[in-house]
Amino acid sequence: MTLRFLGTTSDDGDCPTLYDIEGTDEILVQGERETNPEHLAQLRDVKASETFVRVPRSLLTRFAPRSDAPELQPFASISHLFRDFKHAAWRLETRRGYASDRNSPKWPRFLAGEDIARDPDNAWRENVRAQTEQGKRFERVRLVDEPATQGQEFLLASAPSNITAGEDIRCLTRAQARELRLPDYDFWLFDSKVLARFAFDDEDTTLGVYVTQDPAEVLAACQARDAAWHHAVRAEEFARRVRSTV
Repeated sequence: MTLRFLGTTSDDGDCPTLYDIEGTDEILVQGERETNPEHLAQLRDVKASETFVRVPRSLLTRFAPRSDAPELQPFASISHLFRDFKHAAWRLETRRGYASDRNSPKWPRFLAGEDIARDPDNAWRENVRAQTEQGKRFERVRLVDEPATQGQEFLLASAPSNITAGEDIRCLTRAQARELRLPDYDFWLFDSKVLARFAFDDEDTTLGVYVTQDPAEVLAACQARDAAWHHAVRAEEFARRVRSTV
């Protein structure tokens, strides 16, 4: 089972921290072990396998989910959100590659060294153009390793088509993302209200999304967005930096 970082009130990366245990309704709590003998003596119904940790109340107030864990649903189930959102659709991309990119017609062209930066509009870009003409925003931050993976280089090479359609795409190094304590999962955030978190298999294939309006999860996504957006560099500039170091 995979642990998903929910949040921390620590500034130095130690503790306390909350994690979601994916596929269950359980939360993992990281904190200082309780050793006070007076406190331990007052605990009830203690099993030999149990331990106890201290965490600040603010950790639970800010990051503990307040609703049941959402069920996995097909990505197609949220297609309407990309048309119906009112203000902003924001994406965090954290993976080193995506099966959908490797299976696209542009992938062999990219491997052959062809320019894939100016492809004609497809259904996605047509919708982006239609929504941004209404004043809405499509924004995303992509994490990039140092050196960039092949999949990340593909996204840097193909980004201009989406930018021309109206997306604002920015990039952030994975080292910076770790310093900012950003989540290690992909998501879309719509109007700072609806969170769609991706699930992938080991081959980078999208399995579906977990959709929630849980206040704690949405707040954590909003905080990640604000931190990432402040430090991220526009994709065009980031691509130039990558090319200059090759």
